[in-house]
Amino acid sequence: MNFLDGSLFPENQEKLVITAAPYGPEWMPSDFPEDIPVSMDEHVQKAVDCYNAGATVLHLHVREKDGKGSKRLSMFNELLTRLRAAVPDMILQVGGSISFAPEGEGEVAKWLSDDTRHMLAELQPTPDQVTIAINTNQMNIVEQMDERDYAGTSIGTAELTRAYREMTIPAGPEWVEEHIRRLSANGIQTHFQLANITQLETVERMMRRGVCNVPLILTWVAIGGGFDAPNIYNLANFVRGVPDGAVLTLESSMLNVLPVNMMAIAMGLHVRCGIEDNIWSQDRSSKMSSVRQIEQLVRISREFGRDIAGAEEARRIYRIGEFYRNADETLARNGFAPNRKNGQRGLPLRAAA
Repeated sequence: MNFLDGSLFPENQEKLVITAAPYGPEWMPSDFPEDIPVSMDEHVQKAVDCYNAGATVLHLHVREKDGKGSKRLSMFNELLTRLRAAVPDMILQVGGSISFAPEGEGEVAKWLSDDTRHMLAELQPTPDQVTIAINTNQMNIVEQMDERDYAGTSIGTAELTRAYREMTIPAGPEWVEEHIRRLSANGIQTHFQLANITQLETVERMMRRGVCNVPLILTWVAIGGGFDAPNIYNLANFVRGVPDGAVLTLESSMLNVLPVNMMAIAMGLHVRCGIEDNIWSQDRSSKMSSVRQIEQLVRISREFGRDIAGAEEARRIYRIGEFYRNADETLARNGFAPNRKNGQRGLPLRAAA
């Protein structure tokens, strides 16, 4: 991304899109009973509360009545149906990492099988987005955490700490390309959750080959443990590789969430918060609900002078409903340089207006 003179002025930035992740599938309800929904009514009310607080994108998971993450797509269909009625303008983003919690003591935390994850493209009503990981990768969510982050919670048990420490993301090229094809065929936007610049480069190569003709709507997920660490050097390196036509959200974990989001606000990027990412206030004196986290970001952004995107504005910024015909259009719309033509020497330049 290019940062021209004035790029840090709110008057030159898009309004802020806030993604809320209020369902926290890695936690058990007993870890934060005041804010972890269990019943379907509670799931829906949480979405309404987040929307009213200023979030326009909802990253969703769903629980069974026993509090464990649901593996039943029928539960997702039910929640999507109710959310379409309760928050009709909100961008509904299904987490592609659904149900990665371990089944029992001593087991590793696993994502659903490849075939089952493909079924996310068949959800009814269709969500606006499904998140996708690129390249099989370690996802040790506890590596970067401070022990105080999970002390006294379910993650703090030896079994779950080990399970999350050993977790990996299955996302090989054949599965990824097929999943994007199925999502696009059903009008569902792919939202890329990327751990580092090498995964961004893989997405670019897919777009150059014409197997990924979609808008580059992505999140930099800086949580360590196989992902980038949330520091300014990694951030700058990643942002520099993102083309100007992309839409970039920043994500981190625990006490890193707020400072990373503050950088996103200042840079004209977008933010994500909620108990899936963090449950603590910055001094760990209390737990912090998803709604309080949203309200905090709204307050900071408005103090900075950057307005919050409404639902219609968020849909325009996220280019919901856009798909492209071929590699040439995909590269142009996302701000990449064009592909090299046969026999062409030198750097391919973008076409003159």
